[in-house]
Amino acid sequence: MENSIWDLMSHGGGAMWVVVAFSVVALAVGIERAIAQWKFVSRARALCDTVTRCLSRGAVEESRSACERSPSPIADVFLVGYERLGRAKIENVATAVHRERMRVNQDLKARLWMLGTVGATAPFVGLFGTVIGIIVAMGGFKGDETVKFNMVSGPISEALIVTAAGILVAVQAVILFNYFSQRANRIATELKLLTDEFLELLLDQPGDQQPSRRSKRDSEAGNDAKLESTDRKDTKDTKRTKGDDDGDREAA
Repeated sequence: MENSIWDLMSHGGGAMWVVVAFSVVALAVGIERAIAQWKFVSRARALCDTVTRCLSRGAVEESRSACERSPSPIADVFLVGYERLGRAKIENVATAVHRERMRVNQDLKARLWMLGTVGATAPFVGLFGTVIGIIVAMGGFKGDETVKFNMVSGPISEALIVTAAGILVAVQAVILFNYFSQRANRIATELKLLTDEFLELLLDQPGDQQPSRRSKRDSEAGNDAKLESTDRKDTKDTKRTKGDDDGDREAA
């Protein structure tokens, strides 16, 4: 059995090893993506429900704590909104949150390019192995004057195994690529809906929950006014003191 497996792997001048490596890579990426996307939407919805309930009653800090404890990747999107709240303009807060959401979307499609590459190249690797196998098989008949069909059919059939294996691996990779790509697109759409709902509640919080930039500017303007008033008072006192000294000298 070991010799037969070794003979099978030696077909196509080593191309069969490449096809098997492609199969292992496609299977590993499929398992990794299945783990990464496992219960992604259900966890995101559960966290969004908790955050929605907290923000509906004005408990911003409680909702933020829930995000910090959550293992869901959408928690990172929500935390960006909490960090920017009160420190930037409303439109900048929304932009930062959506920018983080795009990063999460990119992570959902990580390593899918490997599946696409395997699906596109595996058939050609198999075909290459078949050509090499046929060339090697035909080269063994150079010294024979008469070549029978059964002498040719065996080596050619063995060479075609590499092409069949390449096509099988390509079909496997393409199926996995289409499945996880379509699933990533559905998750991305769900994330956008949840993020929009979160922003609506976060940005509608009362003013005491959001430090006002206008009040800060008003405070700075008030300080400037106080400094200007103090400067005017000091100037008047200086002029008054100077006039008193002149009157004292004239009286003397």
